[in-house]
Amino acid sequence: MNLFDFNSGLSNRKHAPLAYRMRPRSLDEVIGQSKVVGPGSPLRRAIERDELHSFILYGPPGTGKTSIAQIISAMTHSYFVQMQAVTAGVGDIRKAAADAEDRLKYYQQRTILFVDEIHRFNKSQQDVLLPFVEEGILILIGATTENPLYEINNALLSRVKLYILEALEAGDIKAIVQQAIADPERGLGQVRVSLAGNSLELLAAASKGDARMALNILESLVDSFQENNTLEVTPELIKKVVGQPLLKYDRSGDYHYDTISAFIKSIRGSDPDAAVFWLAVMLEGGEDPRFIARRLIVHAAEDIGMADPRALLIASAAAHSVDYVGLPEARIPLTEATLYLATAPKSNSSVVAIDKAMATVRQLSKITVPPHLGDTSHSKAKTLLGKGQGYKYPHSYGGYVSQSYLPAEVDDIKLYVPSENGYEARISQFLQKLAALRNRGPQK
Repeated sequence: MNLFDFNSGLSNRKHAPLAYRMRPRSLDEVIGQSKVVGPGSPLRRAIERDELHSFILYGPPGTGKTSIAQIISAMTHSYFVQMQAVTAGVGDIRKAAADAEDRLKYYQQRTILFVDEIHRFNKSQQDVLLPFVEEGILILIGATTENPLYEINNALLSRVKLYILEALEAGDIKAIVQQAIADPERGLGQVRVSLAGNSLELLAAASKGDARMALNILESLVDSFQENNTLEVTPELIKKVVGQPLLKYDRSGDYHYDTISAFIKSIRGSDPDAAVFWLAVMLEGGEDPRFIARRLIVHAAEDIGMADPRALLIASAAAHSVDYVGLPEARIPLTEATLYLATAPKSNSSVVAIDKAMATVRQLSKITVPPHLGDTSHSKAKTLLGKGQGYKYPHSYGGYVSQSYLPAEVDDIKLYVPSENGYEARISQFLQKLAALRNRGPQK
């Protein structure tokens, strides 16, 4: 008996968790994933025809990945094997493949291998799995909450299709909750549950798009507060069960990188409201404030740069504040720095300049320091080695004198091109003035 057989029996038991009992039994009962398994969708047509291909279901927890796999197990004529990536080893994979080969050879029956949390398979496990998927011995269905582009080997990823499940909308969560309240067989229909005020909206908001979480909250309310088989769910009761709403934020997962990306792109796009919103998402999710401060420093140099050199000072001060005072107070200097950077003029000229310079350095076969720029700290460097000869001290010429500061190999290279934004407009004018002085000819 596999896990799905067990779950099927479990769903009919009185004391099984509500989230298990209310799992959809058919594709028509799957709520909120019409793009993936709705009528006419490619995956649904493949399921209904029992002509499945290997694929990965990627999405947040509680969006239906395992439920879809369970439905497939009930609909397919193929042999269905379920495997937990956290407990399975290479030996388990090889055995599943060997059994699958025998079924295909002797009974012409294909085998579907469902791997839950497939992102937890290491490279060796994925490499073992690859040839069996490639040869069609196993039809692989993987489920993951982590971005498969980073967690699944490219070789394996290229042999499967990727279906993305979205976090459920509030309306979807409400429908699932109301369905559970009304269902007398699998749900809470035997208990008179009513929802007062905006309690349904609060419950949907607290679940953050996770149907399992919503049903767990509902079940906790019933278990804790029903009297005489009756319960009126109020906002106050929900707050007692939920406490502070939990934000789904994995500091090492895909959402972590997406959120910091949204944060930086909002600053770069000069949208202070969006920038502060994503800052709040990270802080509420438990992100390390030092990580945020480091990103602010990088952004100040990379995307604002010389358009407002003070931005780097502000970001550095915010980072110092984080170390000095810590949270929750550090949220204020982090917000101040975020707002300053979001509303500052933008320029990436520093990035362009250093990247071009480094690329040039890598390409040169040799780099020679011009003699007039050489070190003259030794008393005989000038007379014996010719270092420093011909060097013009700018302060002796009023602050600027025309002379070359580059090696002969790249004497005409142009690396820094200031923008016309913010402080760089003044820099641009200054450089134009210097260019005019150079065009006058050599100064003596």
